[in-house]
Amino acid sequence: TDAFLKNFTIGFPREFSPYMIQCFSYNSSHTFQVDLDTPLNGRLGFYGVTINFGKNGLNISNGTTHMFTVIFLLSNNLIKQNVANASSYVVHFPAYPSLTKKVEFFEGWLNLPKGSVYVGGNVALNYSKVNLAAFTYSNASGEVTFTANNDQLMLVDIKELNREMRVGGTGQIEVSDIYHLINKSNVTISSFDVVIPPNASFPKVFDQLGREAPKPKKIGTNRYMVNFTLSAGTGEKAIFKVIYNLPKAYYIKSDGTNFEFTFSIFKELNYFVKEASLTVVLPEGAKIIETENVSKNFYTLSRNVYQQSLAIKSYDIIPFLGNSEVTVKYSYNALWLSFHPTLWIWALAIVGCVVAIVWKRPKAPVSAAVPTVAIRLSSKTLKSFVDSYEKKMKIVKEMESLETRARKGKITRRRYKVRRKTLETRLNTLNKKLSELREKIRAAGGRYNTLMRQLEVAEIELSEAETNIESIRRRHRRGELSMEAYRRLLANYERRRDKAETTIDGVLIRLREEIS
Repeated sequence: TDAFLKNFTIGFPREFSPYMIQCFSYNSSHTFQVDLDTPLNGRLGFYGVTINFGKNGLNISNGTTHMFTVIFLLSNNLIKQNVANASSYVVHFPAYPSLTKKVEFFEGWLNLPKGSVYVGGNVALNYSKVNLAAFTYSNASGEVTFTANNDQLMLVDIKELNREMRVGGTGQIEVSDIYHLINKSNVTISSFDVVIPPNASFPKVFDQLGREAPKPKKIGTNRYMVNFTLSAGTGEKAIFKVIYNLPKAYYIKSDGTNFEFTFSIFKELNYFVKEASLTVVLPEGAKIIETENVSKNFYTLSRNVYQQSLAIKSYDIIPFLGNSEVTVKYSYNALWLSFHPTLWIWALAIVGCVVAIVWKRPKAPVSAAVPTVAIRLSSKTLKSFVDSYEKKMKIVKEMESLETRARKGKITRRRYKVRRKTLETRLNTLNKKLSELREKIRAAGGRYNTLMRQLEVAEIELSEAETNIESIRRRHRRGELSMEAYRRLLANYERRRDKAETTIDGVLIRLREEIS
């Protein structure tokens, strides 16, 4: 009788469970379902996962062997940076798997970042074990010290990555990637390495306010170093946009008026991303026929009068893995390229007719004019507001960094009070100036009044989100919230905070565009 293996259980010491982000398993032909946090034969002190091999299982009759891979993705919180020496790190990790049966021979490798130097630890970079006991626990924890430069290892969290792929009428493809980073290292960061798709060209970088940053430096295949216009301290956020072009020959196939746009979803990334979105904007006049390899639960179609777009949501993007190719099939007639020029010609013709009719009419009595559009503000007023608001944002970030340093004991209490008082004085002066400029801009009416309303609403939402984040952190420390509830609430409030910050950045970008 044939024997079949329906599932397989593997784990590690439970002390590592808070750092577990995701687990998945596969072999050369299948991806297997993984059940998380399952018991390891009833043993306490372990975090187990069960790999399910499908309805039929794996045939293990007559000594048949099978090879499959199990990957645990753990948080970079397991890497600790030395406070006194920023190039020194200690990584804590499960050195051995916890299995329900003895293993005759085990071999492990620890691959450090390229260019790093191994200093020491309780395991070597390559280690082995004969007759590894079942339920290995006491000797399962590995700890290694190594050194690495800031350009070799960057302790950051990529909270969000938003990609927009805009297809032009002649097939040109412009892509913009917006990164939302949190600096988790002990030092201020002023740059970050980004990876863009193969065959990408002409990369440019812009900060969160739409200002062009220094030209990115190529440091490898499809890898560029992006320099920030504003550095990010410990715990601070950095937001920037990378824009580049993709060649249509590699991505778009055409047959008359039918087109196929095929692309991968963040396949080139070599870092973990918590939440990502990808939006494909087709040319005006194009109509989506069908899509391939897109889950209905994670995409939406948007249609307006002239243009259609596809938005895809992704979560927990794993480096180099699991991101399949997506195909968008659409129809498009090249006559749409002349759509806007034709509109302008018709508009000018209509204006000419109206002017001719008005010219022939007898003059009406002069009446008082009432402005119905926004009064044009001077560039000096708008520039003063935007520059002052940017200074305010910088001071707020500096105050947050100061609080973090004081909490960690990196600055004396007396120096903390003096510095905080100085920053508060500067902030109060700026707030008074901004209040006066805000009223002046609001009085101009029209779009300026709308922008000021959007800014005020976003500021209120940002303040509420930050207050709620601090509140749930205190409740979690007091044990009033479970880890699951804490993570759920934190993710919700962080999304609200990020949305408010994006709105504020958008308003400032709009105002800066008015200046130029």
